[in-house]
Amino acid sequence: MITGNVLALFGAAIASLAGIGSAIGVGIAGQAAAGVLAEDPKKFGRTLIIQAVPGTQGIYGLLMAFLIFIRVGLFGGQMQDLDVTTGLLIMVSGLPIGLIGLWSGIAQGKTAASGVMLMGKRPDQFIKGIIYAAMVETYAIFALLLSILILFNI
Repeated sequence: MITGNVLALFGAAIASLAGIGSAIGVGIAGQAAAGVLAEDPKKFGRTLIIQAVPGTQGIYGLLMAFLIFIRVGLFGGQMQDLDVTTGLLIMVSGLPIGLIGLWSGIAQGKTAASGVMLMGKRPDQFIKGIIYAAMVETYAIFALLLSILILFNI
């Protein structure tokens, strides 16, 4: 039987999809970083910084899942008895960060990989590689804000 509580918790699971995007994105950037390190192991610190950038979407998805858990009372030990409509609305609040985080994490990983390769050939361009990856981050932040606004206005 599908209850409001089940739908709300499904919303937390949907928000967590952003972690898949981060895992893929960090993996893509890590592959490029390993290639650069094969040529110059001294660039480990800088490649690691760029590789970590796509990991933020997973953090945003986890944050949203925790906010949903708090909203439904899961952390307090007194889970609310939600009606289906409220559960559906809470589920919908997980969609923006879950879906946009999934795609932007992958896109950010590709952009970070390019930044790693740029830095590998032109170390003085390190910051520009980070800036390009950070541009993708903007949309993950917008998605997180949208998810939070939906959740807090239910």
